[in-house]
Amino acid sequence: MSTAPDLGPAPERIPVDVEQVRRLVADQFPQWADLPVQAVSDNGWDNWTFHLGDRMLVRLPSASEYALAVGKEHRWLPVLAAHLPLPIPVPLAKGEPGAGYVFPWSIYQWLDGEPAGVDRIADPVRFAGDLAGFLKALQKVDTADGPRPGKHNWFRGGTLRTYDGLLQQALAALAGHVDVDLAREIWTTALDARWDGVERWFHGDVAQGNLLLNDGQLAAVIDFGTCGVGDPACDLAIAWTLLTADGRRVFRERLSVGEATWARGCGWALWKTLVTCAYSLGDADEADANALRVLDEIFSECVGGPGQARR
Repeated sequence: MSTAPDLGPAPERIPVDVEQVRRLVADQFPQWADLPVQAVSDNGWDNWTFHLGDRMLVRLPSASEYALAVGKEHRWLPVLAAHLPLPIPVPLAKGEPGAGYVFPWSIYQWLDGEPAGVDRIADPVRFAGDLAGFLKALQKVDTADGPRPGKHNWFRGGTLRTYDGLLQQALAALAGHVDVDLAREIWTTALDARWDGVERWFHGDVAQGNLLLNDGQLAAVIDFGTCGVGDPACDLAIAWTLLTADGRRVFRERLSVGEATWARGCGWALWKTLVTCAYSLGDADEADANALRVLDEIFSECVGGPGQARR
């Protein structure tokens, strides 16, 4: 009997500063040595990101686990970009360890846009359709020799059972705060929903911060560190975490998602949301309120009737 891989403890991140980045660029890419370097205002978790001049960025993994994606991105992002209807990051150069920094790193062209948000999307239904069209095109790209689920992408595209331990921990922490029985029912349904075994490309982290808007419209998709080939249901979590009910229907119809895949997608959304709720338990902040809103959406739809996240 196969067992889910051990995700292990959270990666130990290393700091990176502007001076290190200047030295790395000057030493390895002297043609860009005179360009100013500035940290971006909203850094992610997996990578440290810096502006390089006006039209480029430097992206440096924050831990050894995240560095596993660098080679994959350089190999596959140019291939994917040729088949997709929206811009994605395409690496311009690959850097090596140096200046006290120990991992490979990348230089990319800067893509304009602001992160998607419920209050920033001009037309939620059009946005949902555009996103579905992007994912549909991604799923059609030839998967031959593509990266299968593994540590490089935290086993996105594989079985949801990988995350069962983390979900059970979240439910234990949230007992008395959310309807854990209903959550377990939805989770069990997702675990039992069989994948047809047809491998397709997926992004792996379709989230607000990785969807860029221009004038309220979807303009680019970024951060493919968790991409790979396998079960694309992980990309459906966005249907509950960002889309409206009407947008969700359009999203599902355009992607032609069947019942089993939709159930697994709901499972991915449930896992991400419960972990967020457990992490922010007791915090009366925007992140906690948004997570509870998403949980209400999941509870209402994924069991086929009205639900309520909070007890």
